[in-house]
Amino acid sequence: MNALVLRLDAPMLSFGSVMVDQNGFIDRFPGQAMLVGLFANALGWDHSDHGRLTALQDRLEYAARWDVPPQEMVDYQTVDLAQPKMQEPFWTTWGIPEKRAGGNAGRGTHQRYRYYWTDGIMTVVVTLKNDEDPDLPRLAQALNRPARPLFFGRKVCLPARPVLDPHSPVVIGADLLSILKQTDIWNRDGEICQVSAYREACWPANVVKAGTIRRVHDLRDWSNQIMAGGRERREGIIGREEP
Repeated sequence: MNALVLRLDAPMLSFGSVMVDQNGFIDRFPGQAMLVGLFANALGWDHSDHGRLTALQDRLEYAARWDVPPQEMVDYQTVDLAQPKMQEPFWTTWGIPEKRAGGNAGRGTHQRYRYYWTDGIMTVVVTLKNDEDPDLPRLAQALNRPARPLFFGRKVCLPARPVLDPHSPVVIGADLLSILKQTDIWNRDGEICQVSAYREACWPANVVKAGTIRRVHDLRDWSNQIMAGGRERREGIIGREEP
């Protein structure tokens, strides 16, 4: 099995989880749809390419590991709903302007909370089922020369370094967990850790090894632009193995 090695390093990372009211919670690891969106952005696809997006989501498999554990940050946001600009008609995605009806919902201050991971570095190894287009070489090329700016979850989460590993962009192994274990652990400066260590990780549920199976809801209905669907994955603590 071949896998691309991604290094997610950014001041802030957002792995969106289930939202509850005004609270935008995050998951400990990136979701399937988020990674599909990352690659789609690099390839230059847009939301109208829902057939290709769905196919890529069905083919993609990955494992992820926190090389540098992050800190959680909460961004407190407010908006004054009574501002004059909030009363003006606004454009919709279907090309027809829409106007607010007024009422109590049009006044007051709306508060919301957005969660982020900060100051962490994550390694992600990605593979694809079957040999359809796009294949791994094309994904690697797109990450090196993305069609649009890349981000991790939310648009404020910009990469601090190239996403594809500069030294070993492709690694071969028996399965994704084995590949992840033999991939070098980075420190905060992006250098290889010389000391063996244990790290938090997730990997496909069908790789039957230690870890706890957890159901996550990270699949997207790309035709309707909503999150709709879940799957199982394994999470646990792993160490580094020599190839």
